[in-house]
Formats: sequence, C-alpha cells, structure tokens
Amino acid sequence: MVREFARDGFVLVRGVFARDAAAAMRAEGHAVLERLRTGPGRNGAWSTVGAADGPPAASELHHCHDLHLHSAVFTRALIDDGFTTILAALLGTDAVQLHHNKLFVKPPQRGAPFPMHQDWPFFPHRHDSPIAAIVHLDEATVDKGCVQAVPGSFRRGRLEHVGETDWHLDPDDGWVDRAVELPAEPGDVLFFNYLTVHGSGPNLSPDVRTTWLVQVRAAHDAPTVDRHRSPGQGTMLRGTNVDRPPTPTSFGAV
Repeated sequence: MVREFARDGFVLVRGVFARDAAAAMRAEGHAVLERLRTGPGRNGAWSTVGAADGPPAASELHHCHDLHLHSAVFTRALIDDGFTTILAALLGTDAVQLHHNKLFVKPPQRGAPFPMHQDWPFFPHRHDSPIAAIVHLDEATVDKGCVQAVPGSFRRGRLEHVGETDWHLDPDDGWVDRAVELPAEPGDVLFFNYLTVHGSGPNLSPDVRTTWLVQVRAAHDAPTVDRHRSPGQGTMLRGTNVDRPPTPTSFGAV
C-alpha cells in the first residue's frame, strides 16, 4: 500500500470501513443535508454547480462542510484506528492532524463533474504533506462519476491552475486522457497526495453517489497562506503534536 502510494501518488484501499458503518454514515450525512436544506444553518446548504461538459440538464453538487460539527458519527470515524493507521503510514508520521472534511452528494443523472486539478492551490502547505481520503459511502461506478487520478502526476510538483476561485487545470492539457478511473464500493477509501492530479465525471446514473472527503496533514507542516480555515483544523486524529503545539492564545486567555 505504501509502495503503491509512493509510486502513483494515490492508493485505493478496500474495506477500510465496514459496509454497515458506511451505510450508517451515508444515512447520517443525508439526514444532515436535509436538515440544513430545510432549516437554518451556517454552512452546508445545497448548491448548484454549472458544468459546461456535464449532462444536458443543469448539473448539481450537494455538499456539507465540517460533518464533525453536525454528527458524532463522523467524529468517531475521524479517529477510527484502522483509518488513522493508514493515514499515518502514508504520511510517514504518527502525528496526523485534521485539515477539513466535507460531504459530497452527486444526485442522479445530473451530478456535477469535477475538472482535473490538484488540491494545493486551495490550501498550500510548506512541506506539501496534505493527503486526501475519499471515503465511499455508496457505490461509485464510472457512470456515477467516480474519481479519476493521473498516476505519478504528483512528481510534477505544483502545477499552474486557471480560474479565479475554483482552480482547475487547463482542459486542453490532456490530463483526462492520462487519468485512470477508480470505481469503489461502500467502505473503500481512496487516499491521494494533494499534488496528485485528479477529478471526476458527471453522475449519469439513476442512483446517488455519496462520498465523505477528509483532508489531513502532518503535524509538523503548516499552511503558507491564510486560506480555507475550518473549525477543528489542527485537531490531532492520531499521535502527539510536538512540532507546533498550540499556544494559550489559540484558545483564549488561561
């Protein structure tokens, strides 16, 4: 697993979470979205994303940030021992910190695609340690818009992106042609370096596609710009923070 990650910049690990655990997270995630859709909420509102290369109907992406603030089901999953053991092995350190997490739902037949991109422009870090973990909460087939990734692309380093806020790579650069499709089952987790070029297609199937994205970093790493803040960022999911321990001012006067 570690060798595959070092070679390709990503690895799909089967059965990290049991199917019943994935089903419970899926049900809870959709319940959170429904509560936010119909009632007051600071974030997590339903959103519609336009996509020129998407399905004929207006494409949509439903999402919610910071699932751990909405349900303890996700808080417990963040510190699941099997999950964090893999993260520590891939990061090369037992000191694993949370950066952020969010739920993505691609609705049937109009689920929006993600253009090919790297994650670093959204939250660049000094040592480029961040790793994404996409936890599949239901089946992700090619027709449902599973993730695609380009093997070895992380070795290109930080690539120039286009766009003002939703950065993506130039579609004329041929990244889609070099990508491999990564279908997955409930409970499978796709781990990838934030320099790995990746994206996903539209959901053209009659079924929903649900994933939970968890972004982590090594405790010794630090952001280089004040961007993409989220509640709980820096929370230790595994190990001890001895590199950059929080100061009292981080939590107010003591």
